[in-house]
Amino acid sequence: MGTFTSIRLEKTTPAFKQKIRFPFHRLLLETTGSIPPLVRFHSAANPPQALSMNELQQIADDISRLTIVHEIVLDSDFKLQAASFSPKSLENRVKETLHKAFWDSLEEQLSASPPDYTRAIQLLQEIKEGLLSLLLPRHHQLRSQIEEALDVELIRQEAEHGALDIRGLTTYVLGTMARLCAPIRDEEVQGLQSLTHPAQLLREIFRVLGLMKMDMLNFTVQSIRTHLQDHTVQYERKKFQELLDKLPNSLDHTREWLRKAAAEVSVSSPQPPPHPAGGGTSPGADSSGTTAPSLTSVLNRGYMNLLCWQPGQKEYPETLCMDQARLQEVQAQVNQLTVIAAVLLVTSGMCGSTLFGSPGFVARLKRVTKVLLEGLSSTRYEAALEDISDQVLQEVSRTLAQLGYPAFTADKCASLKGQIKSIADKGNAVRQVIEQRIRSFLSLFISPDGQNSQKDFPKGLDPIQEELLEVGRRFGSVIHHNRQVFGPYYAGILQKVLLPNAEPDSDAGMDSF
Repeated sequence: MGTFTSIRLEKTTPAFKQKIRFPFHRLLLETTGSIPPLVRFHSAANPPQALSMNELQQIADDISRLTIVHEIVLDSDFKLQAASFSPKSLENRVKETLHKAFWDSLEEQLSASPPDYTRAIQLLQEIKEGLLSLLLPRHHQLRSQIEEALDVELIRQEAEHGALDIRGLTTYVLGTMARLCAPIRDEEVQGLQSLTHPAQLLREIFRVLGLMKMDMLNFTVQSIRTHLQDHTVQYERKKFQELLDKLPNSLDHTREWLRKAAAEVSVSSPQPPPHPAGGGTSPGADSSGTTAPSLTSVLNRGYMNLLCWQPGQKEYPETLCMDQARLQEVQAQVNQLTVIAAVLLVTSGMCGSTLFGSPGFVARLKRVTKVLLEGLSSTRYEAALEDISDQVLQEVSRTLAQLGYPAFTADKCASLKGQIKSIADKGNAVRQVIEQRIRSFLSLFISPDGQNSQKDFPKGLDPIQEELLEVGRRFGSVIHHNRQVFGPYYAGILQKVLLPNAEPDSDAGMDSF
């Protein structure tokens, strides 16, 4: 039945439910369809490489293990849940059909005269294995008791001689489940006591045991998180290198991402004065005397560029694919906070400090703006800002009346609505100022030695301070971990990008991460 082995990754954030686009996702997709015994992968630099189905499966397993470890470490809310499908999906219809057939067959066998216990014995064997899987190493006595009480060979002999006591066995199982279950399952286990129909009781025992196993797995996940945090950098780097060894030239998107960042930093950085004749080259310069930007500045620019990654843009860097959904969620939050802050700044400029300082006024504007932006992509902000401008104007009019101030004139109302709606334009001056301030603030969280403090908080963004700090911490956590794991890969790529004429393996200009 697979109840005890079918699991899925679960996150509290909807972004995680997107497909994880790991660098080798195309290879994984190949395994789901009709493919020849050998699949060939090649690039211009390497001859075709033949991979067998066993090798494909091994790579898929490696990616799965790597992804699970990564999620456990980075997501404190990570948990495992039983696999589920959409109610209307083909998978769910097939599963429901097969399950119904199995349980209907069990009921027919147990209702026959004399009863046929073939399927019931199979279930008792799986129930026994499920109970044993819940035991801790110290449960020696309980393990022996379960082995003795649910001795399948003895149960089979009793069935052959018409002496099998299904009720007695299920009573023992329920008592054992009550001893092993987490407090959250007490009520469900107790509820099984009232079931008298053998087939229904076995089905419910099977279901609740599946939940108990998920509880045990998640308890184990929480228990090993600290240990994994101490070793995950070395583990992830090792497993990633093993994947690269099997599929060389799988860092093309990472190279392109870093080349773009290097070009941007080179254009924005002032060129140093030429060196005096005979003065040699300075650290960070190649044999032509050209000074290269620092590795850290290029990498930080690359990381910040992830916050403005556009749909349809070239594929994510392979070294960041496990965090793509997580980073896209951060990007969506940054876009939302940018618009919220811009709306509040525009409204403040029109209303003045007296109205804007009215108790609860800013909180109400912030709440309505956030609600109307919730779940929208940045491409749909224009329509939302139309509604936001109407709601802001209503709140302004209501607050003016409450404070005894005259209402805005028609021209002033139109001006306020127009300024709010214009925030949808990415070239809007207010929006650009807010974006620049937010990006500068978030850059503090990804600097290896950067420190954030209250004095660093940008002016004009006080209304979104709490949310922006949380986004910064999440962004910084992801980037810090990525930098630790993949720093050596980035250093190797950037040395070739920034100092193509330098001696091989030279550390010239390669500052530390």
